[in-house]
Amino acid sequence: MHEYSIVQALFERVEAEAASRGASTVRHLSVSIGELAGVEIDLLRTAYGVFRERTLCENAELSIVPVPARWECPVCRAPLARGAILRCPDCGVPARLAAGDEIVLDRIEMEVSDV
Repeated sequence: MHEYSIVQALFERVEAEAASRGASTVRHLSVSIGELAGVEIDLLRTAYGVFRERTLCENAELSIVPVPARWECPVCRAPLARGAILRCPDCGVPARLAAGDEIVLDRIEMEVSDV
């Protein structure tokens, strides 16, 4: 159930960004979530829907972009096929995770008053 704490951190970040720009409301959020981030997308959507009331995000749509796990060789940067042994077939070096464990706030669409 750490999805609730993720949503809380998301709101804190969005509110800080909105305050720094003098925004009155937020219309849309886009978040990228890696498949290995340990986040249950449906629970995150539910938590967002429950906790957005009386926040700047009350009417904001949430878009979630899934990021597939991607492994590569840290030496030659060769990508490894999904399901392959996590060792570079050319170098023999253990692979490293190149993508798929992130939670990134990609975009905030907000209304900013003219100054």
